[in-house]
Amino acid sequence: MTQSISQSILNASSATYKSCSSDFEIVKGTLSVRLARDMGEIDAALALRYRIFYEEMQARPTTEMAIRKRDFDKYDDFADHLLVFDSELGRGAEAVVGTYRLIRRSAAKSCGGFYSANEYDINVLTRLSDEILELGRSCVNADYRDRRVINLLWEGITAYCVAHDIRFLFGCGSIPSCDPAALKTPLSYLYHYHLAPEEIRPRALPHRHIEMNQRLIGDIDQKTGLKSVPPLIKGYLRIGGFVGDGAVIDEQFQTTDVCIVVQTKLITEKYARYFERRGSNFQAI
Repeated sequence: MTQSISQSILNASSATYKSCSSDFEIVKGTLSVRLARDMGEIDAALALRYRIFYEEMQARPTTEMAIRKRDFDKYDDFADHLLVFDSELGRGAEAVVGTYRLIRRSAAKSCGGFYSANEYDINVLTRLSDEILELGRSCVNADYRDRRVINLLWEGITAYCVAHDIRFLFGCGSIPSCDPAALKTPLSYLYHYHLAPEEIRPRALPHRHIEMNQRLIGDIDQKTGLKSVPPLIKGYLRIGGFVGDGAVIDEQFQTTDVCIVVQTKLITEKYARYFERRGSNFQAI
């Protein structure tokens, strides 16, 4: 692109966005999911992110973000933006009600690395020969936070994974609060019951590392522990997700982050049908 996302949102935003070749659309009633096709749709995703992260969840915007009422960074220029639309709201950008940011190796190379590398050593993933995909900036309009939209986002992600033969998903999952002492139960539960295998286990950067093992495994009730985990992270666990070693405090978003890793071959049966294609060797357990 000749313009960055931050430059483009000041303009008419009529330029065609050069998305990846996976041109899919999944429709369920009035809702649909597909990749953004132009700058106007991307701008709608950035606006939705701002409303949720900064106005609703009280994250700390930069001055430029606050002026523009958009959440954006350098990664948005190169990422693919997965969007959920409600046709009852319109036919274009005005209908965007949910989003996920998707970054593949090629995009990360173009912008100097993956977003997660600011918090975690992800060399165990980047050195793999398999294709990997970073998920991030997930949010849904408050009026649409139900199973329909979440499932639709995941159907979009799985369609994207099929198109690009993705074998590993990863990204930062956030827990509200910058006080790890108040998060002993969820952090310890994730550490004891969902720690990633050594060979695919990212580690928090040494200068940002917060110990997750704050309670003995015998002191944690599994049901209580799972209940203490935010819905988004819980969703990753349900599809076979693991966490890396160490939590990280994100001052901008006022959260404590954990690194999520999902092997697509471990996707549960609920989503397995979306990986079925000729020549695919994805399997569910």
